Amino acid sequence: MLFYQPQNGYCFNSDSIFLYDFIASFRPHGKVLDVGCGVGVIGLLLARDFPIDLTLVEKQGLMAGLAMRNMQANSIGARLVESDFFDFTSEERFDYIVSNPPFYHADVVQSENEHIHACRYNTHLPIAPFFEKVKSLLRPRGHFIFCYDASQMGDLMHHLDYVGLRVEALRFVHSKKDRPAKLVMVHARRESKARTTILPPLIVFDGDTYGEEARAIFKNARTHTLKCQI
Repeated sequence: MLFYQPQNGYCFNSDSIFLYDFIASFRPHGKVLDVGCGVGVIGLLLARDFPIDLTLVEKQGLMAGLAMRNMQANSIGARLVESDFFDFTSEERFDYIVSNPPFYHADVVQSENEHIHACRYNTHLPIAPFFEKVKSLLRPRGHFIFCYDASQMGDLMHHLDYVGLRVEALRFVHSKKDRPAKLVMVHARRESKARTTILPPLIVFDGDTYGEEARAIFKNARTHTLKCQI
């Protein structure tokens, strides 16, 4: 699939591709909402591979415009809503809500680029109200699948439990086998009583090259990118 990305600004990276692969392992179906979709990579890859009814939400006009362009370039039908997620309304409820949200916390050095700032830092989508909004839009037994900064795992578990979303599966992503996890991928579910499965870690690099599993994920995603200005 071809994806247009901004010439100057935030571009999706391997986190999105790994999250797409993680979501795909749960065989999504029905109505799917991609929150903060950016240029649409996660939702559109899922729509290519699964029989879903896709809605994309993105608050930045630049990224929403590129998401629409990518829908058209790949002949994929979806509903695109240019809106802050907290202002988004829907009479229907969703079977799956997926997201690669801005997750860097306020303590890190922050970019002065307004566009990049909105894509990276969780002040734009704070954990507690984010999870509350997700819960309100999920159908009973609905799935919430997302990735986040692994160092904030304690906050994630606390707030998911508080709003009534049970974590059913976790997978940590490590750059190398001897490095701490930087990313965690989470599968939570509404009205679930299941215990949590800790899946085997994803080790991205084997030495200085991508490991076998990472290469297989990239091959399956089959993405090609083109940077452009709008």
